[in-house]
Amino acid sequence: MIQKLDDAARAALLARFPDWAHEPVRDAITRQFKFADFAQAFGFMASVAIIAEKMDHHPEWSNVYNRVDILLTTHDADGLSERDSRLAEAIEALV
Repeated sequence: MIQKLDDAARAALLARFPDWAHEPVRDAITRQFKFADFAQAFGFMASVAIIAEKMDHHPEWSNVYNRVDILLTTHDADGLSERDSRLAEAIEALV
């Protein structure tokens, strides 16, 4: 079973990714990305999708024109896990 982050690890994750917000109800992190246009937003999503598939950890997300909203949480852990930290790091490397 995947382990949920404890309070100290969650705080460290949030400190490491200041552009991500904690969603306490779902114990998730969220971030909104804005791009010049739909093509750039969709290209970003395609890049994230390839990484997520390789990690076998998939974001919840939506796209409206030039905006991509991402929510990361680990359903098997009922909250944030190290998998979310690794995926957030990979996403940040793309921007």
